[in-house]
Amino acid sequence: MSDKEVYLEVKDYVATLTINRPKQLNAFTGDNIVEMQRLLDVAANDKKVGVIVLTGTGDRAFCVGGDVNWEKGSGGKSGLEDLNFTFNRQIVECPKPVIARVSGYAIGGGHHIAYFCDFTVAADHSIFGQNGPRVGSPAGGYIVSHSANVLGHKRARELWMMCRRYTAQQALDWGLANSVVPKEKLDEEVRKFADELLALSPTCLRILKRSFYHHMAPIMARDMKELIEEVAPKYFETGEQQEGANAFLEKREPDFSRFR
Repeated sequence: MSDKEVYLEVKDYVATLTINRPKQLNAFTGDNIVEMQRLLDVAANDKKVGVIVLTGTGDRAFCVGGDVNWEKGSGGKSGLEDLNFTFNRQIVECPKPVIARVSGYAIGGGHHIAYFCDFTVAADHSIFGQNGPRVGSPAGGYIVSHSANVLGHKRARELWMMCRRYTAQQALDWGLANSVVPKEKLDEEVRKFADELLALSPTCLRILKRSFYHHMAPIMARDMKELIEEVAPKYFETGEQQEGANAFLEKREPDFSRFR
């Protein structure tokens, strides 16, 4: 296993992109995102790769989204302010099938990365959900609106606005996962998906992925930063984001009452 925080391995025509921060439950920083985006592009353009797998190190978490210490930032400036998050868009635009291999928590940014993948294969102990409004982490644009394509509008609103947690079985029932297996069978199941895809025409798969892209293109016209600027241009200056992050780090309930 690599000692890098994000790394790519290629074996038998499958590229595995791993977030390797298990002590932080594979939460990512801005630098991690930049590297994730670079490596996904590398895999997408590698002729020796037919399928891409996204995963996190260990069985505790696939990914729990942004590292709250990074999101909180310093000097009154959030790490999110200058972030150009294109990873989900890259998954959609990638000409090759992308599988999320989920073992453990898939929360926040980790969760929406998983539902943007073409397939999600999860271990049965996994937990899914969103966390943004609880910790003051603003998501918006196509990252949010695509969940309505996956779930329907009522469940998508519950997912994002209620910040509840869902078992792997619930994720399967809702359409957030394609397959749920015991964790000791997870790699076997992911490989089964990959082998089935590798046996198919890669050109036909590229055409299919582009067809799904065109379905999603209208909602992808608006990104997160644009929506935040439209709805709350001073959001990162009000202290609301910092209150959510501080409450999380201090293990207390946030008090957002003064921001209503």
